[in-house]
Amino acid sequence: MEAQKRKNLWYFPLGTVGRDMIYALFINFILTYILFTRQLTAAQLSAITAVMVAARVFDALNDPVMGNIIERTRSRFGKFKPWLVIGILATSVVVYLAFHTDLQGWAFVWFFAIIYLGYSITYTMHDIAYWGMVAALSSDADERNRFTSRASLFAGIGGTLASVLIPMFTTGSMTIGGSAGVAFGRIALVVCILSPLFLCFTIFGVKERRARPSGVVPPVGLRKIVSTITGNDQLRWIALIFLIQQVGNGIVVGGLGSTYIYFEFGYNGGLYSLFTIVGMSATAFLMMGYPAISRRVPRKKLMGQMAIISTAGYVLMLVPGLLMPAGNMGKYWCVVIGYMLSNFGQYCYYLIMMISIINTVEYNEYLHGVRDEAIITSLRPFLTKMASALIVVITSGSYLLFGVTAYTNRISELESRAAAHAITEAEKLDAIGLVIGGVEQGQANGLLLCMTVLPCVLMLISYFLYQKRYRLDEPEYDRICAQLAARGADA
Repeated sequence: MEAQKRKNLWYFPLGTVGRDMIYALFINFILTYILFTRQLTAAQLSAITAVMVAARVFDALNDPVMGNIIERTRSRFGKFKPWLVIGILATSVVVYLAFHTDLQGWAFVWFFAIIYLGYSITYTMHDIAYWGMVAALSSDADERNRFTSRASLFAGIGGTLASVLIPMFTTGSMTIGGSAGVAFGRIALVVCILSPLFLCFTIFGVKERRARPSGVVPPVGLRKIVSTITGNDQLRWIALIFLIQQVGNGIVVGGLGSTYIYFEFGYNGGLYSLFTIVGMSATAFLMMGYPAISRRVPRKKLMGQMAIISTAGYVLMLVPGLLMPAGNMGKYWCVVIGYMLSNFGQYCYYLIMMISIINTVEYNEYLHGVRDEAIITSLRPFLTKMASALIVVITSGSYLLFGVTAYTNRISELESRAAAHAITEAEKLDAIGLVIGGVEQGQANGLLLCMTVLPCVLMLISYFLYQKRYRLDEPEYDRICAQLAARGADA
């Protein structure tokens, strides 16, 4: 038993490395890929934004449905693993196709709509199944913290690897194949192969509890999903709090961060990769140390400490960013270190929110006698996708407001000419440098304001709501688990 627990603690988190690489590629870079490889009118960018928002809202609404489907799945492999296999293979095919097309204009918009909807459906299959397994691996609070933090660590490794390597090899002098379009296509092929391979660790190495309810399998119905959510007041509050925090947390990596770095410091993917490496580095220590921290510092107190750190980071990004001259490397390092501090606090919030959502499973059992773990844990990706829809609106709205496409269309034309070998890579980079040199300082500062002030405000709102409305702190959760254990002993 102990040997299997140790095995689970390694094989479960290893499985998500590739999943988060493919997630980072598609969610964090698809809009950047489009901006720098397609020439878009304002109407076409608006249509793409509408597609992304509609697909993510549909995806989010589909999450509880998928959770219910998983809950009623009966197989000799359990209820989670069949959907891990189906989902990851289908997602890999869809993402590969997304980055291998030469379509332009409205033809590309229609193609993109089909692809994005396909991604929304297929990624949900394995994402709900993966995170739903956490509640089935252990009910012990400390063990659950270890599973969640370690899985988040390996997810961060996968996402960070993608976030570091993708801009490095798609922008600037190290671009694979000499153009962004070719580079994204080759990277997509590698990621789509690695993702299923990594998930094999979870599929073949992890053993979860497989309680199989007897009797007739209940039908998948909206009423069941709604009743589970509305009947759990703590789930409702943590859902709202998590949504607010996730919107702010995702604004920088949603596209604004890379565009600001390129406009302010040059078309060099290495600079954005360095921004990402430093920004994510502190979170690695947090993810490894979170179980030990959580044993010593209560969640609500920890959130207060992280709010101070994050706010200081946003101030360090904003003030030098507005006052120091464009292209200054001292300014660049202030932005980078500020992002590291802000991301450190925000990621700790994310870990706390993850645990807080999962802990409502026992609260639901305490209230209603049923765990409904797949439905409840499906709320985490549901809310992440709702947040990502709002981030797309904020990002695209910022691009239109500050005239970003006037520059990215010219860059896209140069990338296309380089891909067709009409100009050399050196000529492309020189011409792009002239384009970026024409960006007005007010436009770059507008992007900076959107990626600092708004995330900070949303983080603070989530902090105050958590302090006031979420009651399942450590003592209350332990009391509920003790009550459930007593019920089981009496049964």
